[in-house]
Amino acid sequence: METIYLGIVFFLFILAIFDLVVGVSNDAVNFLNSAIGAKVARFRTILVVAAVGILVGAVFSNGMMDIARHGIFQPQMFTFNDLMCIFLAVMVTDVVLLDVFNSLGMPTSTTVSMVFELLGGTFVLALLKIASDETGTLGFAELMNTEKALSVILGIFLSVAVALVVGTVVQWTARLIFTFNYRRNLSYTIGVFGGVATTSILYFSLVKGLKGSTLVTPEMMGWVDAHLGVLIGGCFVVSTVLMQVLHWMRVNIFKIVVLMGTFALAMAFAGNDLVNFIGVPLAAFSSYQDYAANGAGNPDTFLMGSLNEPASTPFVFLLAAGIVMVIALATSKKAHNVIKTSVDLSRQDEGEEMFGSSRAARSIVRGATTFGEYISSYIPKGIQSWIDTRFNKQDVILAPGAAFDLVRASVNLVVAGLLIIMGTSLKLPLSTTYVTFIVAMGSSLADRAWTRESAVFRITGVLNVVGGWFMTAAVAFLSCAIVALSMYFGGFVVEFLFIVVAIYILVKNNIGVGKKDEMVTRDVVFQRMMATKDPAESWGYLKKHVAITQKEVLDYIGTTYAGIVDGFADENLRQLRKATRGLDAQRQAIKKLKQREIVGMRRIDKKLSLEKNTWFHLGANSDEQMIYCLKRMGEPCREHVDNNFNPLPDDRTQELMQLKEHILDFIARAGRIMDERNFDAVEPLLSETETYKDSLSVLRKQQFDRLQAEDNQALKVSLVYLNVLQESQELLSCLRHDIRAFKKFQA
Repeated sequence: METIYLGIVFFLFILAIFDLVVGVSNDAVNFLNSAIGAKVARFRTILVVAAVGILVGAVFSNGMMDIARHGIFQPQMFTFNDLMCIFLAVMVTDVVLLDVFNSLGMPTSTTVSMVFELLGGTFVLALLKIASDETGTLGFAELMNTEKALSVILGIFLSVAVALVVGTVVQWTARLIFTFNYRRNLSYTIGVFGGVATTSILYFSLVKGLKGSTLVTPEMMGWVDAHLGVLIGGCFVVSTVLMQVLHWMRVNIFKIVVLMGTFALAMAFAGNDLVNFIGVPLAAFSSYQDYAANGAGNPDTFLMGSLNEPASTPFVFLLAAGIVMVIALATSKKAHNVIKTSVDLSRQDEGEEMFGSSRAARSIVRGATTFGEYISSYIPKGIQSWIDTRFNKQDVILAPGAAFDLVRASVNLVVAGLLIIMGTSLKLPLSTTYVTFIVAMGSSLADRAWTRESAVFRITGVLNVVGGWFMTAAVAFLSCAIVALSMYFGGFVVEFLFIVVAIYILVKNNIGVGKKDEMVTRDVVFQRMMATKDPAESWGYLKKHVAITQKEVLDYIGTTYAGIVDGFADENLRQLRKATRGLDAQRQAIKKLKQREIVGMRRIDKKLSLEKNTWFHLGANSDEQMIYCLKRMGEPCREHVDNNFNPLPDDRTQELMQLKEHILDFIARAGRIMDERNFDAVEPLLSETETYKDSLSVLRKQQFDRLQAEDNQALKVSLVYLNVLQESQELLSCLRHDIRAFKKFQA
């Protein structure tokens, strides 16, 4: 029996290592965004600073481990078997949940997942205990740490509002002081700014971070508490003087603050989020040690009151976890991809809008605009004019390729780091991903980065992210409750089956599936187009981006057209469903790519932009019309086959196959023209397609004549076939417009 439980604990530690790697790859990169978004230093330098912060934060993170031990449940009321069931359910659910959300592209949070998985698993076992209690004295208050659980939940969700307000207010104040042309407004204020930032970071990172660590004795903390005022005052004076002197020596203080903030945020991430990855396995290991020493072989009666004691995690575990996180940060390809949602939604200038428009976002923008106009009516014109001069973006100082300036990067890092470390010191697990994200949104809002042209898209993005967070909580709670219930009644057999599922997902997720070279190339082209300030270079990158996009659209058109025709001719319902299922998604993807290219059109020479504008939109409209052709063609074919109506006669099937070969040949040749930029081949292809269009008109007339002579039984399939001919002809017309527009745009 003990051997089986030891195996479960060992498996939990394997999952913990996996969670550490995934956590750094997907979440920890958020503390790199501000430093890299402002181009404050070389990537390697930023990485080293972040790695040191992670290592320090991991070593000093012991206090947070109590959340997994007794923050949600009352361990003295649960047996060893109960808690091992909860712990295994939490870790297995976490792996499956991360895989599902990543596959759907939905935002998630490891902190929210862990807390609500513990809640779900504990809740369902508490229900079972209450139902089986003959005395009627048991309730949730006796089984669950309801007060602590409520404070944890409130801490998580209130952190969003607090982060938004604090980020907005601090950034607005900083911009009033420094303006966008911060270099001419430093004078003596930069020393005070640097002193406040340095003192805040050191206070929360070192003083608050020391509490609960195994490396600090009570005597040391007592001395720090007794001399706290002197330490803070001395640090502020020394750091202010030092920063002012460094400024006089022409050192960029904002870069120092950003790097310090990167360190603090990395430390906060490790200190706060380490419990998400190793808290549950460590609690399980501690439970196993207590059971093995005192359990007398009966896991169903041995109560786990020992978990009420404060966590005392061995230093070697914390150090090992920190090393794993540092290695993951340095080697993970995902961690090196710094073009993240938070940077895109908070950038200073225009770029690709990752999200569309939603009704809620439109209502918020209208309401905010009305409220702003109402407030402005009560503010004297002189004050408004002065504030507007402080927010003059004409003088903004951005490093080449930067998304925002050093002032905003400093505020993002310092505020987010302080909020997370404050929550950690209060032993409240906050979501570092979303605190960082919301602070960045607040600072970009205060910086007037959300213009009338972009606000609705960016607010939609924020709502999607926060909505995904709430969805994470609900799914984590319900999923873990179901898994824990299954394990409780199924015993070791069901637990083993869930372990097999988790291992399968681990293996599947870690098999490298590279992106298509075409997608990587297109993204790189777009990044370079947004990074350059030279209109001529932007034009070159824009032409390449348009060529890649249109070639990809043609490939999709050809594949889908073949699937619809073959599925209709062969009465293959599965093939028809597969061919038509993704049409709406593809149309949205094309629309999103065209939004990128519209941004690119604004970055090229104005005269050239006006000249090419018509051909750009003609090509974009042709792409969209071809998708509509496929939709109008595919839906009747799918409905006909799904209803098991009469099949297409053999003579019509042969005609249809010949038609398909001609259409696919035209599409393939058009694709080669776009690949090779062979504009000499455009006119011959246009001539051939025009001739074939005439042939299609003759074929349509023949089919119409057949309809007059056929009986009612063949009428339905004949009408569907006629529709295929009509839409094929329309598809060919759109293809001709697409090729002509491509030539005019690219030449």
